[in-house]
Amino acid sequence: MALDIFIPYWGDVAFMKEAINSVLNQRNGNWLLTIVDDAYPGDAIQEYVASVNDSRIKYIRKETNEGITENFRTCVSLATQDVLVVVGCDDALLPNFVDVVLNAHESFPEAWIIQPGVQVIDDAGRNTTPLTDIVKNRLVKPRGNGPRLVAGEPLAVSLLHGDWLYWPSLAFRRDRIRDFDFRDGLPVIQDLGLVIDMVLEGAVLLIEPEVCFAYRRHSSSASAAKLLDGSRFDGEREYFELASRLCDEKGWRKASQAARLRITSRAHALLFLPLALRHGRRDAMKTLVGHAFGK
Repeated sequence: MALDIFIPYWGDVAFMKEAINSVLNQRNGNWLLTIVDDAYPGDAIQEYVASVNDSRIKYIRKETNEGITENFRTCVSLATQDVLVVVGCDDALLPNFVDVVLNAHESFPEAWIIQPGVQVIDDAGRNTTPLTDIVKNRLVKPRGNGPRLVAGEPLAVSLLHGDWLYWPSLAFRRDRIRDFDFRDGLPVIQDLGLVIDMVLEGAVLLIEPEVCFAYRRHSSSASAAKLLDGSRFDGEREYFELASRLCDEKGWRKASQAARLRITSRAHALLFLPLALRHGRRDAMKTLVGHAFGK
């Protein structure tokens, strides 16, 4: 069995080449890479893939831009292997990624989702520890040592208090993720939406602590761009209201309350108030304050 690696592409050419190279540099060559180009202008990546000339790499270009949600759907639909991962086009796999994920799947076949260890990098590829990630890993993420399985309402509660997952690093069992779909209209928080839907239906998640993935945080990312204008938080608020209802229907009262409280989401909004103030963005300030202190 190979690891199915997908990269939905729209973005910086240099970062994308780095992502491709990180797959080529895996110690375990048992992988298949599919690049789904969402009609990004130019043909630099197509030419780069051709120059690599590796039969394990497939390049697909869409005729028109369909957006990230539809591209995620395309990636999942193309999977042929037992385990798949949808990597960000600005992230990078460390050389042990394929080994870690395949070994984790073999050791814990009951896990629907695998969260491997992640290091955060900046635009230049340097290790960094932003406040967001300190909160994720030290305050919200379930504590424990070694590989551990989490599921049910406790998992939902922790994720709804604060999404400590790193979506581009997550590995999924193909037979499980294909039973679910990404929700439309939530382009920034669609990853949490999908995972919560899976958890509500019995998903088991493996936390594998071995670091094997480099997740890039930088100001030009889609989520970062939406923070200043406050639009990200409109989508988050809408989703948490939905999640609260879904958890109520399941009888998960603590999880429903966690969704209503959305503590870290509120705190995140407050964190960006000074930035909105410096830029004179009164509209953004209103949205951020509303998100932080509203229902």
